[in-house]
Amino acid sequence: MESCGTALSCMPAAFLLLHLGLISSMAHQNEFQTGLEGGDVTLNCTGILPDSQLSRDTVVSWKYSDTLLWRMEKNNKYWKKPTFITGRADIKMQYKQLYVWNLKLSDAGIYTCEYGTHKVCTSLHIFKLTISLDGHFLQNEVPELILIQNSSSPLPDLSITLFDSNNNRVTPEIQNKSRQKYIVNLKKLETTDSGTWVCQVHSDAPLIDQNISFAVKVLGFQNPDLERKYAIVDSTVILLWHLNSQKIKWKEDFTGQLNWKQQESAKSHELLEFSVTAQGQLHETKKNNNFLFEIPESKPEGTIAVKLPKVHFNHSGQYQCQLEYQGRHTQSKIELVVMKVSANPAGPLSRGANMTLTCQVSGQLAPNAYLRWERVNGTEMDIKNSKQREVKLEVNISAAGLWSCHLIEDSDKKISFQYHVEEASVWINYVVIGASIGGSLLAFALGCLCIISGINWRRRRLRAKRMAQARQYLLENKTCQCQHRLKK
Repeated sequence: MESCGTALSCMPAAFLLLHLGLISSMAHQNEFQTGLEGGDVTLNCTGILPDSQLSRDTVVSWKYSDTLLWRMEKNNKYWKKPTFITGRADIKMQYKQLYVWNLKLSDAGIYTCEYGTHKVCTSLHIFKLTISLDGHFLQNEVPELILIQNSSSPLPDLSITLFDSNNNRVTPEIQNKSRQKYIVNLKKLETTDSGTWVCQVHSDAPLIDQNISFAVKVLGFQNPDLERKYAIVDSTVILLWHLNSQKIKWKEDFTGQLNWKQQESAKSHELLEFSVTAQGQLHETKKNNNFLFEIPESKPEGTIAVKLPKVHFNHSGQYQCQLEYQGRHTQSKIELVVMKVSANPAGPLSRGANMTLTCQVSGQLAPNAYLRWERVNGTEMDIKNSKQREVKLEVNISAAGLWSCHLIEDSDKKISFQYHVEEASVWINYVVIGASIGGSLLAFALGCLCIISGINWRRRRLRAKRMAQARQYLLENKTCQCQHRLKK
C-alpha cells in the first residue's frame, strides 16, 4: 500500500485511479489541517464508526509518517513510548481522534489513522507567530511580527493581513520574506491599540485561511503627545497625566519622572519622580522644593498630577512626564501658556485722559493663534487684533469700562483676561482740574518770581559795580592828594 506522503503529493493521479475504479474510494482519504504552535489540534479518523459500534476484532492505529504512535487491538490500547508527542497527546475514544496540545513547529507532517482496510492521511501544517518584546510596548514603538510555517509538503506562498484591536485593517511593512519565514513591522502604536490583534494568513494552494490572534499591550498616556494648557497670572492650575496601566491591566513594574523647562533649549528641572508596582500602586516623591507646586491629595486613580496654587508668569513652559520600562522611554508634554495684563498709568481713568493696556502671553503660540483686545459691549472701533503668533498686544484707550484680552486659536477663544478700567469720580476730576489750574498758576507765579528776582539781582549787581567804581575813584583821588602834600 502506498504511503500517505506519496498520496498527498500525487493527488491528481489518485483521482484518475479512482475514476478508473482501480482503487476503492474508501480505502484512502487525504485531509489537510492547520495548527498553531502552543495551541492544540484534533485529528480525525474520518469514517470510523463510534466506539460502541466497532467490532472487537477491529484494529485501529495512529502513525506519524511511518512511526507508530498508538494502537488498539481487541480493546487493548497502548502508546508507543517514548515518542515526540509523549505527554502532549491523547486519544478521544468515541471516534478515535488524535488530540495533541502544546503544539510545536516540528509537529508538522503526515499523521495516518488506519482501521481495517481504511487509511486516513492528514497533513498537519503548523504556524508559529511571535511578536517582539513579548507584546509589551510603550507608546510610539513599532512591533515586529515573525511568522514561520512548517509542513512536510512544499511550503505555499502566503498573504498576510493584519487587523488591530479596533478591527481596523493595518498594512504591514514586510522586512523579510521567504517561504518559511515572514518578518513584518506594524505601525507606530498608540495607547488605544491595546487589545487583541488578528493576523490573517491566506494561501490558495493548499487552501489556507488561518486567523491567528495575539495580544498587544501599549503602556503610555491617555493625553495627546503635546497638549497646551492656558492660565491667567495668579490663578490655580492643575496639570494631569492619565496613565493607562490599570485600564490595560499592565502587570509589570515601571517608573517615571516629571520635568519642567521654560524653553525648548533651556535646562530641564526635575519636579518629581514616581514608580508604579505590578499591583498598580503609585508612589510619588517631590524632588524640587524651590518650585512652588503641590502634589494634590485628591486626584483620579492612576494619574500623575501637579498643582500650581498661584501661577507666576515665569511658570510657563514645557512640563514633560516620562515613563521608563526596561530601559525604554515614552513621554507626554503639557505646554503651559500664561497670560498677564497691565495698564499704564495704573488706576482710574480721568475724563479726557488716555491709558495703555498691555496683554502678554508667555512662550510661542500656535501658527494660527493671535491676541485680541476688545471693550465689553463696545463697538468695532474698540477691537484690536495682533498679528498671528505675536505674544504681546497694546491698545490705547480713552474710555473706561470692562476690557477683555482674548487668546484665539482657530476661531476658538482659548483664554480671556478681563480688566476693569475705572472712571475717575467727578470730585477727582475737579481735583485734577484744580490741580492743573493751581499748577499753572504756581508755575506762572514762580516764573514771575524768577523774573523779579532776576531784575533785582541785576540791579544789585549794577549798584555793587557802581559802588566799587566809586571806591576806586575815591582811593585814587586820595592817593593823588597825599603825593601833592609830600611834594610841598
